[in-house]
Amino acid sequence: MSQLIATFPGRSEFGKAKGRLDALSLPHEVVWPDPGFSLVGAPAVVMDSAVRMQLTGRGSDGFVASGWVDYRPARLPVPGEPPRTFEEDVFGRAAIMVLAPCVADAAKIRIIAHISGDLAGVFPYLNAEMREACYNVHGPTFTFMDGYRMVSVYPRRIAVAKADEIVDAWRVLEALRRRANEVWAHRAEIEPSCEMRERPPALEIFKRLPRTNCRACGEATCLAFAVKVWTGLASPSECIPVFGGDQARLREALIEICSGLGVMNSAPTGR
Repeated sequence: MSQLIATFPGRSEFGKAKGRLDALSLPHEVVWPDPGFSLVGAPAVVMDSAVRMQLTGRGSDGFVASGWVDYRPARLPVPGEPPRTFEEDVFGRAAIMVLAPCVADAAKIRIIAHISGDLAGVFPYLNAEMREACYNVHGPTFTFMDGYRMVSVYPRRIAVAKADEIVDAWRVLEALRRRANEVWAHRAEIEPSCEMRERPPALEIFKRLPRTNCRACGEATCLAFAVKVWTGLASPSECIPVFGGDQARLREALIEICSGLGVMNSAPTGR
């Protein structure tokens, strides 16, 4: 029987879920972010699909989960040391609000986290230090690749695509928290940059399209349409199946990636 994992927007919601599991004597495991990732994640619970049905099938759950995905054991351990603190913390704490399978790679997960800080003022300094990133000053958004993971950063929100599993997602968030605060602490030594460098490949947009080559957008293939969106010659909303058809499940992920790349409204809709 398949195992599932859920995480929560905060520890209070985790506590409610854990209390319900204990009250019903339902078997489960807890994946803890403590101590190393305690500022960027709440505990997650692992259970099989039958237990989930018992947990959520008796009326109101009494708690709010960020989402449920297939469970995969973590490849890396949670650090045993508490996270570094900063005198002027521009990041704050992170709360994972969305946990879902990744549209671009079904074997990975996608998360959206809200933060208590505000990173808008940090972006020009990060852009000066992270030459591989793409900074869209008009968003503002800051997008970069962590290996094969795409990280789209907004002033108060972070989207991570293609994370391996929940511990890997916490690792990405904690690395960004540290990097943002370190750069901010040394901003007097950094010349801020608003340069917009090369965006990640159009393939990242293509992976979030239906890939059926239906031609409703006027292009022969979904890849050709992705290239036009990437180069600013088409709007992603011109994908009819996603924005007005039977592929609406892809809409949120497509909007997220295109917003992060600064191409969400790159061309008028319609033809």
